[in-house]
Amino acid sequence: MEKKYPLPPFNKETALQKIQGAEDAWNSKDPIKISKAYTIDTEWRNRNKFINGRKDVQAFLKDKWENELDYKLKKELWAFQDNRIAVRFEYEYKNKEGQWFRAYGNENWEFDENGLMKKRYASINDLLINESDRKL
Repeated sequence: MEKKYPLPPFNKETALQKIQGAEDAWNSKDPIKISKAYTIDTEWRNRNKFINGRKDVQAFLKDKWENELDYKLKKELWAFQDNRIAVRFEYEYKNKEGQWFRAYGNENWEFDENGLMKKRYASINDLLINESDRKL
C-alpha cells in the first residue's frame, strides 16, 4: 500500500511538513510526481472545475502549466485537526500573452490513513499585476 509521510493525525510540525512537501512538489510542475500524493480516486474542486482521480489530476496539471508560465507558489498553514489541513496560498504566473497574475486562495485538504490526499477543495481568485509588482 502506498504511503505518503507524514501520516495523520497531524500536529503542527507534521502539518507544516505536509504543506512544505506540497509546495515543493507543485513548484516542480511535474504532474506525475504531484499526483502520487493523492489517492487513486481523489476528489478535487479547483475554481469551477471538478476533478476525480489521479489521471484527471495529471491532465489538469499538465494543462495548467501549459497556460500558467513561470509559475511560483507559496503555501501557509491556516489550521489542522486530525486528518485535515487548511492552507492559505498565493502564486504568480504569466499567461502566453505575457500578462502577470497573482492568485490567492484557500485549500481544504482531507487525507486517508496512508497520508494520501483524498479530497482537495480550492477557492482561488486571480489578480492582474505588473511584472514589477511580483513578490515570489
